[in-house]
Amino acid sequence: MTTYSVSNELVRSRLFVRGVVQGVGFRPHVYGLALKHGLTGFVGNDSEGVFIELEGCPTSIHAFSTELQNNPPPLAHIDSIYTSELDVQDSIEFCIVESQAHAGGNTLISPDLCICDDCLHEMQNPQNRRFRYPFINCTNCGPRFTIIKDVPYDRPMTTMADFTMCEACIAEYNDPLNRRFHAQPNACPDCGPQVTLSYDDVCISGDDAIQQTLSLIEAGKILAVKGVGGFHLVCDAMNNEAIALLRQRKRRAAKPFAIMVRDVEMAHELAHIDQHEAHQLTSLERPIVLLRKIQSKLSDSVAPNNPYIGVMLPYTPLHYLLCDRPLVMTSANYSTEPIIKDNELALTKLASVADAFLLHNREIHVHCDDSVIRIVDNAEYPIRRSRGFAPFPVKLPFSVPHIMAVGGELKSTFCLTKDDNAFMSQHIGDMENLEALQAFERAYQHMSAIYCMTPQMIVCDKHPRYLSTKWAETFAKERDVTLVKVQHHHAHIASVMAENGLQTPVIGFSYDGTGYGDDGAIWGSEVMIADYKEYKRIAHLPYMPLAGGDKAIKNPYRLALAYLWANNIKWDAGLPPVQYASDIEQGILKKQLERNLNVIQTSSMGRLFDVVASLIGIRQSISYEGQAAIEMEAHASETQSCYQFHSLRALLIGIIEDMKNMTSVHEIAGKFHNTIMQNIVTLSIESRNQYGISQVALSGGVFQNMLLLKATIQQLQAHDFDVFIHKQVPANDGGLALGQAMIASCRSKGENECV
Repeated sequence: MTTYSVSNELVRSRLFVRGVVQGVGFRPHVYGLALKHGLTGFVGNDSEGVFIELEGCPTSIHAFSTELQNNPPPLAHIDSIYTSELDVQDSIEFCIVESQAHAGGNTLISPDLCICDDCLHEMQNPQNRRFRYPFINCTNCGPRFTIIKDVPYDRPMTTMADFTMCEACIAEYNDPLNRRFHAQPNACPDCGPQVTLSYDDVCISGDDAIQQTLSLIEAGKILAVKGVGGFHLVCDAMNNEAIALLRQRKRRAAKPFAIMVRDVEMAHELAHIDQHEAHQLTSLERPIVLLRKIQSKLSDSVAPNNPYIGVMLPYTPLHYLLCDRPLVMTSANYSTEPIIKDNELALTKLASVADAFLLHNREIHVHCDDSVIRIVDNAEYPIRRSRGFAPFPVKLPFSVPHIMAVGGELKSTFCLTKDDNAFMSQHIGDMENLEALQAFERAYQHMSAIYCMTPQMIVCDKHPRYLSTKWAETFAKERDVTLVKVQHHHAHIASVMAENGLQTPVIGFSYDGTGYGDDGAIWGSEVMIADYKEYKRIAHLPYMPLAGGDKAIKNPYRLALAYLWANNIKWDAGLPPVQYASDIEQGILKKQLERNLNVIQTSSMGRLFDVVASLIGIRQSISYEGQAAIEMEAHASETQSCYQFHSLRALLIGIIEDMKNMTSVHEIAGKFHNTIMQNIVTLSIESRNQYGISQVALSGGVFQNMLLLKATIQQLQAHDFDVFIHKQVPANDGGLALGQAMIASCRSKGENECV
C-alpha cells in the first residue's frame, strides 16, 4: 500500500477564469468558496474575465479549484481556468477588489436573464420592501446585455449608473453573504427605476400605474409597454375587437402575434405542450416557443390560418405584475423596422397605435427582441436568436481571425469572430430601411466595444443591392480592411456545419426564397457538395420566370401563372390562380413574360411552395413572408403518396390532374411535401454514391417547415445518413452571418488549415 504525504506549507496560486463570468454572481461565489476552504487572497473582474489569487495549503486550493470547476454559479459558463504559481504574500483575508480594464479584452457577456424564483417570491411578499417592485433583481437574474455600455461589467459601465443606491441597497451590495452582493442592477422602490403610465394627458406612477394598466387591458385598450429590450404592444389575447384594432393600426393584416401567459398551466389551456417544450417555456432564456394550438378562448385573430401559436412566459418582474390573463405581446414597431427601445421615440412613433404608454426610466442601451424557437427531435431549433441567447457565442471547431460578417437583408444579424468564438448579434430586423441600418450600426458599435474587437476583414453577401453589402463595402474602404463576398447558399451550409463542429465536406441542401446566385439569377433550391472554402453546385430546380420581382413574390397567383406559362401548361379557367387574375392582368402578364420585361430567373424552392399553394387555392396574395407556404403546411395531411418529379412540368401537371379529379386540398398538399422530401433523399443517395459523403446538412428558410423537416430527417436517417440541422442559429437568414465568417476565415488561411 502506497501512502502520500501532503505538505501543509502555504502556497499562492493565481487563477484566471474566462467565459460568462461577469454579471452572474461569480465573484461572490468565489468569495464564499474561499471562506469555505479557509483561503486568503482576492478576486476581481477585468476586461478579459475574472482573476483570483489564493493563498493557503495546496489541498485547500485544489479543493477550491475542483469545486469552482464542477459547481460554478447557476448562470455562469466557464470556458477555461488558467493557473500559475506566485510567491506567498502572507495575506490575512479574502476580499473582492476593484475591477481592472485592459485593452483587447474578451469577457463573455451574459444575456438578459428572467427573474429568479427568490426575487419572484420577494416581489409577491407584502412584508418585503420590494413588494410589487417591477425592477427587482439579484446576481442570479435581471438585465445584463441590454444595459451594459462597456466592460468590465460594473454599475458605472451600465445604464444603472443613473441610480444611486440607497443605504439598504448598499448594505446588500457590500454583504458577501447576501444574494445581491455586487449585483450591479441592484435597486429598490426608494432608489431604483420607476414606471409611469401616460394616457389621455394623465400621468400615473408606481403601483397605481400598473393597476390602471390592468384595467385598460381589460377594457380592450392597446398598451405600449417598455420591457428589458424594447417596447411591446399589448392587449387582451381573448378580445377579438382589440386584436382587430391592433392589426389595423400596426398594419399587420395576418402575421401571427406572440402571446404571454402567466405559467405553464395557462399555456396548457391554449396549446399542446410536451416535456421538451415545457422545459423551453420555463428556461432562463424564456423564448417564444411555437406550439400547436388547441380549441380555446384565445381569439382566432391571434394567429389566423395557422395551427401554431407563439407562447412565452413572463421574464421580467413587470410582466408578472401584468400577466393576469393571456396577453398579445408583440414587438412595438412597424413592419420591417427594429423594435423601439426609447421612451421619446415610442411616444412619437406609436402615438397612432397605442392608447396608453407604460414607461420606465431605466435606459435600454441596445434593443433586443424576443427569441423564437421550435422543438425538433427534442432539441432547440431557433427561428429568431435574440434576447436570452445573444450575445452568448457559438463555439467554433477551430480558431479564426477577427472578422465582421454582416449577414443578408431579411432577419438581419451580424457575426463577430475572435479565437474560437462567434458572437452573433441580436435580431436586428429586415435591412430595408434607414431605421434598420442605424440599429445595425448601433449594435455593431456596442458589441465591438464590449469584445474589444477591430475586424481584420469584413464579409457580406454577393447581392449588389443589399444595404448590408453596401455598408460592408463602405466599411472596408474607409478602414482599409479586406472585403470578402460570399454566395448566399454556401453561407447557409457553412453556418450549419460550424455550429455542429463539422470539418469535413457535406451534402448540403440550401432551400429558401431568395439568394443571389453566381450567375446573377435568384437561387434557392441549391444542392451542393460543400466545405468551408468552396462548394460545387450539383443540382437545383430549373430556372423559372419571376415577373415583376417583389410584386410576384407578394402575389403567388402571378408566380403560378408564370410557372404554368414557362412549362407550356394552359391557363385553365378552372384553376384558382387563373380565376383570381382578371383578363386584363392575364394579358399584361403574358406579354411581360413573352417579351421578358422586368423578368428575373429564379430556382427558388420557396417560390415553388408559393406556386403550389396558389394552384390548389390556399393563398393568392400574401401580407408577410412565407404566408402561403405556412398555410399550405397547415392544410397538408401525412401521406405516403408523391408526384412524379422527373421534371417540374410533370410535378405541376400531376397537381393539376389531382385538382381536376377533386382530390382534397389536404391530400395534394401532403403529396407535394412528400415529393420534396423524397427528392431530397434520392439526391442524397445519388450524391453519396458519386462523392462518398454521408453527412447531409439542411439549411435555409424552407426547412422551418416542420412537416418537411421532420419527414426529411426521418427518411435520411433510415437510409444511414448523418443529418445535421441548426441548433444555435436560425436556418433562415438570421444564421447567414455565421457561415459567411467561416468561409472568409478559411479562404484567408493556407490550403490545409481548415478542412
